[in-house]
Amino acid sequence: MKLFGRLLLAIGMFTLVSCSETTPQEIAVGKDQCENCKMTITEPKYATQLITQKGRLYKFDDISCMNDYETSNSEAIGAGKTYVADFPSGKFIEAKTATLIKGGQIKSPMGGNTQAYQDKATAEKAATELQATIQ
Repeated sequence: MKLFGRLLLAIGMFTLVSCSETTPQEIAVGKDQCENCKMTITEPKYATQLITQKGRLYKFDDISCMNDYETSNSEAIGAGKTYVADFPSGKFIEAKTATLIKGGQIKSPMGGNTQAYQDKATAEKAATELQATIQ
């Protein structure tokens, strides 16, 4: 009977773990490496993450690196999700909900020169201050 109980517990735990959704991870500054350009991630406010349909997580040092990687690996990624760091807070948000600003005085690690914002009004204010354009 003990064996049956343990087996049932193990199956339940496995089911919970396999059904959990993968979420962005904390960036280990100075240790994590960009999947595209292989440079060490040193500026977490420009970092991005991509989670494939199968749950594999990739980290990038710049939005442009993630975009390049997506373009050249679209079949492997499938219907994955992309996350960008909200520039003011550093918190990861889904890229499709972010407001991006580009150019002007923005200088990102790989020259993508793009910042992401969760709040549109904050993005508009930053775009004005940095002479950037809203994407």
